[in-house]
Amino acid sequence: MMRKVPGTWIYRCGPALLLTCLLMAPGFTHARSPGDIEAGMFSLSSISEALPDGWQPLTFSKIKRHTGYSLVDQDGTVVVKAVSERSASGLARAMTIDPMQYPLIQWRWKVNNVLQKGDVTSRNGDDYPARIYITFAFDPDRAGYLERLKYDAARLLLGQDVPYRAISYIWESNAPAGTMVANPYTDRVMMFVVEGGEEKLQQWVTERRNVHEDYKKAFGEEPPMISGVAIMTDTDNTGESAVAWYGDIVFRKKGVSTLFLPK
Repeated sequence: MMRKVPGTWIYRCGPALLLTCLLMAPGFTHARSPGDIEAGMFSLSSISEALPDGWQPLTFSKIKRHTGYSLVDQDGTVVVKAVSERSASGLARAMTIDPMQYPLIQWRWKVNNVLQKGDVTSRNGDDYPARIYITFAFDPDRAGYLERLKYDAARLLLGQDVPYRAISYIWESNAPAGTMVANPYTDRVMMFVVEGGEEKLQQWVTERRNVHEDYKKAFGEEPPMISGVAIMTDTDNTGESAVAWYGDIVFRKKGVSTLFLPK
């Protein structure tokens, strides 16, 4: 089932905020062992135009051109391929994960090219060849009065729960790795530049991040429950094109030995 975001006042903040209003809780977990939770085991899928199990497309009412996603064989492993041509859309999976118990996320990705006009500080440059979102559930005990009002309005509009905040791990075009910056559309989404520039283009890169610590660094408090995960390749603001591949995405307990994800 395709989810499409309505073009109301709540959603005039670009794909970053739209995404935080689309990954719903409660979701579900999928754990193969006590040490990990599998968010996206794409390598266990078959080559197909169909979406991976548990994942749904995200489209936005004001963005008519959509990024194409498919399961392909890349270097002997099934992965998700994203092709964006002046377009924007994503794939998302609703999940409920305790970041205190599973603070680590590990994934693999590969990018064909960066965007010449990409700029983390500008709405016109808010495009990335690859990014992964982690959304967090709303906790009324953590929210102020105005935040609770906004949340209630969004919930009434959608008829269901919506996330509270999100962090985004991005492959940026110009900003250096290690940069943390608020999304130019909303400070409810904090972005971490994991890879920057062209040095690692066209090669698989394995990433590991501590979601628990990144949330505290971004928002200055302990994180609530994780409510969902999404991948997104978009080029609608810059008017450029990008191709990226996403490998398996797994949450891990701290102290568990490194997972041997497919190379």
